[in-house]
Amino acid sequence: MVAKSRIYKGEYRDSIFLMRISQQLVGLDGVKQASAIMATDANKELLKDAGTLTDEVAQAGPNDLAIVVDAVSPERAEEAISKAREMMAEVVGERAEKAEVVYRTLDSAAEANPDSNLVLISVPGAFAAREAERALELGMHVMIFSDGVSLEDEVRLKQLGRERGLLVMGPDCGTSIINGIGLGFANVVKRGPIGIVAASGTGAQEVSSLISAGPGISHVIGTGGRDLHDEVGGITMLMGLQYLADDPGTQAIVLISKPPSPTVAKRILDATRQVKKSMVVCFLGGDPKLIEEAGLIPATTLEDAAAKAIALQRGEKPKSTIFSASFDEVKKTAEGGYKGLKPGQRYIRGIYSGGTFCSEAMLITRDLVGDVYSNMPLKPELKLEDSNRSKEHAFVDMGDDEFTAKIGKPHPMIYHELRQKRMLAEASDPETAVILLDVVLGYGAHEDPGGALAPTIVQAKKIAEEGGRYLSVVASVCGTPQDPQNLTSQEEKLRGAGVVVMSSNAQAARMAALIATKGKVWEKIAGGKL
Repeated sequence: MVAKSRIYKGEYRDSIFLMRISQQLVGLDGVKQASAIMATDANKELLKDAGTLTDEVAQAGPNDLAIVVDAVSPERAEEAISKAREMMAEVVGERAEKAEVVYRTLDSAAEANPDSNLVLISVPGAFAAREAERALELGMHVMIFSDGVSLEDEVRLKQLGRERGLLVMGPDCGTSIINGIGLGFANVVKRGPIGIVAASGTGAQEVSSLISAGPGISHVIGTGGRDLHDEVGGITMLMGLQYLADDPGTQAIVLISKPPSPTVAKRILDATRQVKKSMVVCFLGGDPKLIEEAGLIPATTLEDAAAKAIALQRGEKPKSTIFSASFDEVKKTAEGGYKGLKPGQRYIRGIYSGGTFCSEAMLITRDLVGDVYSNMPLKPELKLEDSNRSKEHAFVDMGDDEFTAKIGKPHPMIYHELRQKRMLAEASDPETAVILLDVVLGYGAHEDPGGALAPTIVQAKKIAEEGGRYLSVVASVCGTPQDPQNLTSQEEKLRGAGVVVMSSNAQAARMAALIATKGKVWEKIAGGKL
């Protein structure tokens, strides 16, 4: 194989755009690896690790676009690079045609649109802080989709925003929905009276999609993953909470994050006491007693948060959802999943695209089947020695940098090849009882994930069958019927491939545990002792 590259000085493209181009390049004949990236130091290291760093890319700057192709011949690599430029020009042209007008600078856009009050920033991390600061100076709220912004800059920007009464969502904020408009990775949800403030993009997607089937969403305010760290102090979550408290269209509020530090948790919970609206708090994996002591309703899962928020908004008593179907139906489905298992098939293998979904599934299954190994473990001693090789019960977040940036592959919400290869590997393991998956729909996600994954699932089941085994595959689909991919259509495609499709990630995790243990944890689940 031969690695070739080409540099385009001062030409910036956002990460999602480049992910899609990389995905299309890898699909070309004779191409082994391909990366369309900005030539930052971090990306150079990733190319070096992958063995595709050329001298040309090594000398490029962080504002330069690099296209690197590893192909069967120099000629094929050059052809693929030229094809990449054609793809980019076509997409840029389509975007320009759809856009009412294209502005070269933030100032010119602000001058032409004086009534606008929010700026979405997706530029290299080195410049995102500067643009965000300028937007705040212009009196605009900011969503920073970009990553690579320093913690110091995040604190400075959020403090500046707080002084001016302006939200700073992010950096690395993947999902927000403001006034019904989805920003970043978001689903098409029904407008309604429940608002969300979330430090997790996929967490916000799951809760908003589930609530969309009920009363609907007023706003989803993303904070970025570091907002509840001690250094930041929860500035955006606190401001988002206040915005929703003051919003006449919001009747109930959901807060979502991993457990904050004790100091930040106290600050958040103290602030909720001043809000005169129904509220549900989901500190995923945290102690619900702290939330109860604050006089609030705790949620242990994302689905639990959605169900309780809907109940509160309707003036009903909050209750948890274990399974959407009747217990008889659930038991019958589980029995169908484990009746063909051989004695050696004992383990669940989770292959996830969403980090929050992976964490939630591990929190649920560890109390049902025991320790779960992972590349993002709940306890340090459960970290996989090699993320590409499962051990016992093992869940992998394939959206982590080691599966994407380090090898130049797009995120698994966009690109499925790595998950497909992992499924086939797990199917070949005689100890695998269940493969557990998440499928995420919405803007920015793969245009037909169910259609892409179904043939691989059929092949995985065939591999197990040829080995004299039965393989169960359990999945949940995060999305709505209004999404471009259509929730109903995606679920049907997965069921057609023999997948047990559950209504939420939490329900899928419980079903996987039921199948892997051959029903032995039924009483624990049915009794609500999770």
